[in-house]
Amino acid sequence: MNEAALIVGMFLATFSVRYMLFAVAGRVHFPAWLSTALGFVPPAVLTAIIVPAVLMPQGELWLSPTNPWLLAALVAVLVALVRRDLLTTIVGGMAAFMLLRFGFGL
Repeated sequence: MNEAALIVGMFLATFSVRYMLFAVAGRVHFPAWLSTALGFVPPAVLTAIIVPAVLMPQGELWLSPTNPWLLAALVAVLVALVRRDLLTTIVGGMAAFMLLRFGFGL
């Protein structure tokens, strides 16, 4: 019973916050400077998630040519710069990681 109450409570909390944002979306207008600043939130959040995972996959800084996470991230950056396509970047980075990790045993 506790699990069901927890799930329902989390649903209500999540739904109510998101519903309120959608309900007022057309009526609230942010200043231009705030809209510009909010455009930097997704890259900042993704950077905060990805950089520690790439540079510290085992809990400590690992800047080495034997770090498959770092090498695959560099491959993904190169693919992104050349192709400018999100799906190709993800597939290229994952393929490089799988090859490095399981093909070469890094």
